[in-house]
Amino acid sequence: MKIDQRAVVSPEAELGEGVSVGPFTIIEDDVVVGPGTQIASGIVIASGTRIGEECQIHHGAVLGTLPQDYKFKGEDTILEIGDRTVVREYCTLNRGTADRGKTLVGNDCFLMAYVHVAHDCWIGNEVILANAVNMAGHVTIEDFAGVGGIVPIHQFVRVGRYAFIGGGYRVPKDVPPYILAAGEPLRFAGVNVIGLRRRGFDSETLLQLRQAYKYIYKSNLNVSQAVKKIEEEMNPIPEVKEVIDFIKRSERGIIK
Repeated sequence: MKIDQRAVVSPEAELGEGVSVGPFTIIEDDVVVGPGTQIASGIVIASGTRIGEECQIHHGAVLGTLPQDYKFKGEDTILEIGDRTVVREYCTLNRGTADRGKTLVGNDCFLMAYVHVAHDCWIGNEVILANAVNMAGHVTIEDFAGVGGIVPIHQFVRVGRYAFIGGGYRVPKDVPPYILAAGEPLRFAGVNVIGLRRRGFDSETLLQLRQAYKYIYKSNLNVSQAVKKIEEEMNPIPEVKEVIDFIKRSERGIIK
């Protein structure tokens, strides 16, 4: 380990092999940091934080502090960050409440500067959050999704896998998987074709997704009718079944 002499690291913290800690960083009790993680200067890592292997935590980030929630009563909860995740300058990540028990950020994520991840948010693997994305509590962002800069996300919203939300738009409802979302109010802007092709999805899968979303967003059917029609007429592939399941489980309703 390489710990700058000006850092304050609790003897109760567990730091893995090869961890580096920059000057003026504070690491409290009950913190676990995996091997190879680089922690820059001026960072606060509060009790209850768990950081995986080979992560990069940049200057001024504040991790694992108390939830900003009136219902929080001091219960033992955690912030968990997976392996190889990058947390850029001045991000703030709060730990969970009794509701979910933890705030979770997965593997290989990229959180750009000034991102806020509130209590009980669950972020999947390989998620990209651009500068100043601000998440309320209990948000779920599934694997491979992306969110543009300066986006506020309402509490309890879910963002599906491989979805991409354009920068500067408010997210008040669930964003289904595999789509682009943009506009004010936020709305369906097509299937995320470029992103899906980059991830290796074939033309037949893209065609099926386009047809499913044509029923959902481009027909005169309401959402329930569109889902029924997809199930009856399309012999849905797994990706389309995922869309159907996402919609059926939506509590806030999907974007228009």
